[in-house]
Amino acid sequence: MPLDDILTIIPALNEATTIGTVIQTLQTQGLTHIRVIDNGSQDNTATLATAAGAQVLHEPVRGYGQACWTGIQDLPPQIEWILFCDADGSDDLSQLPEFLALRETHDLILGNRRGTLTGRQQLTPVQQFGNWLSGTLIHLGWGQQFADLGPLRLIRREALEALEMRDRNFGWTVEMQVRAVECNLRTIEIPVNYYPRQGGQSKISGTLSGSVKAGTIILTTLAKLYWHNLWQSAPPPQSQPTGPLHKTLLFFSACLLMVGSIYALPHGDFGQDPATVPQFWLGMGIMGLGFVLSWMLQGVSRWWFWGVAIAPRLILLGMYPNSDLWRYLWEGYLQTQGISPYAFPPNADILEPLRTVWWPLINHPDVSAIYPPITQLGFRSLASIGLWGPLFKAAFVAADLAICGLLSGRFGYRATLLYAWNPLVIYSFAGGGHYDSWFLLPLVGGWLWFERHSESQPETAYPLFTYLGSALLVGISIAVKYMSLPVLAFLSWHALWHRRKRWRSGLGVAIATFGVGLLPMLLSALSFCSGAACSLIPTRSVFVNYGRSAEFLPYWIARVWEPSRWENWLFAIPLALVVVWLLLRAQRFQRFAEWYLIGLLLLSPIVHGWYFTWLVPFAVASRNWGIRLVSLSAFVYFALPYRIALDDTSWILMGLERWWLWGPFLLGLLWSSGRASGLGIAEGHSSTPQTAK
Repeated sequence: MPLDDILTIIPALNEATTIGTVIQTLQTQGLTHIRVIDNGSQDNTATLATAAGAQVLHEPVRGYGQACWTGIQDLPPQIEWILFCDADGSDDLSQLPEFLALRETHDLILGNRRGTLTGRQQLTPVQQFGNWLSGTLIHLGWGQQFADLGPLRLIRREALEALEMRDRNFGWTVEMQVRAVECNLRTIEIPVNYYPRQGGQSKISGTLSGSVKAGTIILTTLAKLYWHNLWQSAPPPQSQPTGPLHKTLLFFSACLLMVGSIYALPHGDFGQDPATVPQFWLGMGIMGLGFVLSWMLQGVSRWWFWGVAIAPRLILLGMYPNSDLWRYLWEGYLQTQGISPYAFPPNADILEPLRTVWWPLINHPDVSAIYPPITQLGFRSLASIGLWGPLFKAAFVAADLAICGLLSGRFGYRATLLYAWNPLVIYSFAGGGHYDSWFLLPLVGGWLWFERHSESQPETAYPLFTYLGSALLVGISIAVKYMSLPVLAFLSWHALWHRRKRWRSGLGVAIATFGVGLLPMLLSALSFCSGAACSLIPTRSVFVNYGRSAEFLPYWIARVWEPSRWENWLFAIPLALVVVWLLLRAQRFQRFAEWYLIGLLLLSPIVHGWYFTWLVPFAVASRNWGIRLVSLSAFVYFALPYRIALDDTSWILMGLERWWLWGPFLLGLLWSSGRASGLGIAEGHSSTPQTAK
């Protein structure tokens, strides 16, 4: 009985010796619809294929995937299945009945050449290794094991259309198998025989260069697919509200953010004129009003989102920076002179010949570098270009905008307004010139990398690549700012706990995860360590031991127990308890990271206003009201430099000021926690808001 619902696709390049035999063999199996895709042959492949009864299509652009793509265009309406096979006679087509018998229960049937002795014998060592490596990478990245990337495969037409194939070269087969996993196709591999090619020369295994080229393309394809898969759970764009109220809110929100940034621009030098900080507050207040209006928007287009995100940042690049920026320039400058910034404080006599005109502006001149090694390497790279403040600020804004891109790609434009149009975020990185966006970018990347698995495949075990990829990004964050270290502990604990039924496997994954997470710190520290000397933190400094700023719990504890005022290390104990409690309770990266950072800020003896930006990316997912409100109240912190301008060097917030800063944060946390409990939001469920772009 003819198999009229199957179309056979045969890519061919200079296969005149074998093409006729392959077509005849297919016809004896009952296959009547056969397409040969002549991919630029220099022999009479096309003529012989036509004579044998096949339809011949010409595709002059070389590439296996390109030929396959051409073959599946303009399919006859009765075709329900597509069979792919090679033109060189190496496929054992006598096994096709085994493929056909599986059509009722599967969407994709693959021939596994490594499953038979004849198949293994004909594959070259390079092919054997390439198939093993590709299968292993697919297993690690997507959780499904494949033994081969063989050419003989049968796929349901509607399934092939759902895969939306993009590769046009040797990555076609691996893309099909990966996309089959992502689309939850019913897939099976069956052992097939594989014979020496009956004529011509292989385009892959025939030469070493061909094998290397094909392998490179396959690995590159896998990398692209894994990167694309990271964002595949982003909510689809939806139609935007166009009513007059929405337009009015959008217009005023955008205008207020712009006007506020312009007004605040000349008021960044807090330490000189006492009138500066009140003017700065007014500018930030105008921006804050625009930010609050953005909460009421039902949607926002790409152009509005990015236009309003970028413009205020560009404006505030010209603002006079916070004093931290002068340390960044100094420490980068020292490295260009061959001096480690960890070796000497800025006021060291040995460094006097290097002092610049802005050297007196460096804060804490008696303290050597405290920033982690990757940060120092970043400062060095920028300083090698130029000792120019706006250059450093532009690098921080670039990372900041990259965070906007990551969050909007996953949660949509409307939800990401909470970060992208946030006045505290905009000021901290563009205006104040704080480098914390460098620490947040890999942390957010690690979060989204990790949680995309729980959203796309919640019932399956996390692949090893999910842990290692997230750990590497978190490790970079640690080497930029040490605060991310407990997040690495979460990843390791998660690996151990979720694989507890196979504890040896779980222990191995946990150890590998922790080790990969430490690599960025260890490798970047080598540049600053010599022998046993590797002091990356000035542990004897006042700044580390008992420095204070706008802290909350340590302030109130010190009022009851004065000795705690002089021992910052004491607060590491309750913070460790918070981390342990979260490890036992939190199952999701976002939940752990958000509440760990909240606990850290509540317990930290040293808190600056821009530290609250650490929380904002996670609020895009959680919609936490405490983080929304502290994005406004954190500006109370600038009462401290205001007092400096009034010749009050006490650097301490008054009790009422402290409550103005922390009160909205605490009330918002309570509100969000209570609302989550009332709505029955479970820890294990995704917090991804399905909002309009």
